[in-house]
Amino acid sequence: MLKHFFDIVFALLGLIVFSPVLLMITALVKLEDRGPLLYPGVRVGKDGVPFKIFKFRTMVTNADKIGGSSTADNDPRITKIGKILRKYKLDELPQLFNVLIGEMSLVGPRPDVPYYVKMFTVEEKAILSVLPGITDWATLWNPDEGAILAGSADPDKTYLEEIRPEKIRLQLAYVRNRSFRIDLMIIFQTLAVILFRTKPGNLAIGNKEG
Repeated sequence: MLKHFFDIVFALLGLIVFSPVLLMITALVKLEDRGPLLYPGVRVGKDGVPFKIFKFRTMVTNADKIGGSSTADNDPRITKIGKILRKYKLDELPQLFNVLIGEMSLVGPRPDVPYYVKMFTVEEKAILSVLPGITDWATLWNPDEGAILAGSADPDKTYLEEIRPEKIRLQLAYVRNRSFRIDLMIIFQTLAVILFRTKPGNLAIGNKEG
């Protein structure tokens, strides 16, 4: 109950505070490319229920039809304004609306596409027992996934081999150890990473599950 109340209050506050930024981004995205404002991505949420995630579109129209699911920083499908939005995570701001309607939480395992969720083992399906979030331990561990994928001849393969295993481990650790205190810690560390480009703090709690 406390987590839900916190989500609603701070999602509303965030939308109010960032409303000028949201309007500016809307104008810039539409000026560069007359395609859709938002990326119409499908993600898998709590209990395996799919939902449409709200993100500012950072790639050319129909990018999903001309490339894979994993996106490197040097992906030619990314627009000029999209590179800036991705760098500072501004493309994620519309997900505050997902939080308001109860599809996401501020903190929780990042929701994945159906393609990767189908790979979940029985143990990994525990990730779907909680609401997905805008940020989590895996986000802090790897805040710039695109940089790792940049230069890879096969970004999807690199994601599966070098990123996904640790991402899954940290998400499972969050599910097993989640608490309001941990959520606050993750939020503050996420803000520090985005605003000051600092390295994330100690992930000892995320690591204690081995």
